[in-house]
Amino acid sequence: MLPRFKVLLSAAVFSLSISGAALAADAPSYGPQLQGFDYPFPLKHFSFNSQGAPLQMGYLDVSPVGRKNGQTVVLMHGKNFCAATWGDTIKALAGSGYRVIAPDQVGFCSSTKPQHYQYSFQQLAINTHELLKSLKITKAVIVGHSTGGMLATRYSLMFAPEVSKLVMVNPIGLEDWKAKGVPYRTVDQWYTRELNTSADSIKQYELKTYYVNKWKPEYDRWVDMLAGLNNGPGQKLVAWNSALIYDMIFTQPVVYEFKNLRVPTTLMIGTADTTAIGSDIAPPAVKAKIGHYNVLGKQVVKMIPHAKLIVFKGLGHAPQMEEPEKFNASLLKTLSH
Repeated sequence: MLPRFKVLLSAAVFSLSISGAALAADAPSYGPQLQGFDYPFPLKHFSFNSQGAPLQMGYLDVSPVGRKNGQTVVLMHGKNFCAATWGDTIKALAGSGYRVIAPDQVGFCSSTKPQHYQYSFQQLAINTHELLKSLKITKAVIVGHSTGGMLATRYSLMFAPEVSKLVMVNPIGLEDWKAKGVPYRTVDQWYTRELNTSADSIKQYELKTYYVNKWKPEYDRWVDMLAGLNNGPGQKLVAWNSALIYDMIFTQPVVYEFKNLRVPTTLMIGTADTTAIGSDIAPPAVKAKIGHYNVLGKQVVKMIPHAKLIVFKGLGHAPQMEEPEKFNASLLKTLSH
């Protein structure tokens, strides 16, 4: 017979293994194109060829509810977001007569994760432009959040005559992190980091950066969305594309070209946001001077000709998800002028 402490230890280990298995079973697992995750509106797919490969972009195309105003709004998601995370905003816009297009960019969410792809904001802008052409949309309001703000800037520079208004919601890229001293990570280093992503690490990051340490149960769905994609059968391909995308974000700043924008532009800024790519490996002196959105918003609005600044005091990186009613009312007011 085993000594009593060994019996207890064995029982404890068995109990832990059972609970660990239960947690693993409870963890979501979605396909490499987010198969299994429920989008708030019917998901469509745009098939096209790019860089020698057949690709798909998932997208939402939501018709106006009630009286149409004849305008289309294109919503561009951020790095850790998807078309689905615009759900509340889509509902508000469609309810006010707008047609809404919300694409998932290549490498993200419901879209193809290529084995090899030369990521650039120009390429993603062209992909989006091809999608809009296929839908016979020749003029649109462009709204970009986070990384989508960098893409929206590039899109508006490339296709200015087809952009009626530009709205950027807590866009990253309001500063050049590498120029400020943030160390470079190789794609391989990003890949290793992304492979280690977990539901807990996602939640802790979002809690601090997106929601200013105030968690609501409805945020769990967005943790599951990312964790399930990272936990699914396409894990390595998802992580590899994520690494390539981080390299694009870090090495292709748009801040130097804000002065060239020629479309009516509004910046919407949650002032408590501290997002800065690479801040986790930046020296303390560098980390201290990056990611200050309360300052960056005021600086950048002066760079963009005739731009307007709307401030959400005390909100974090995703005001459209943190306080959707407040955000949507402000967005609709902005678009109506």
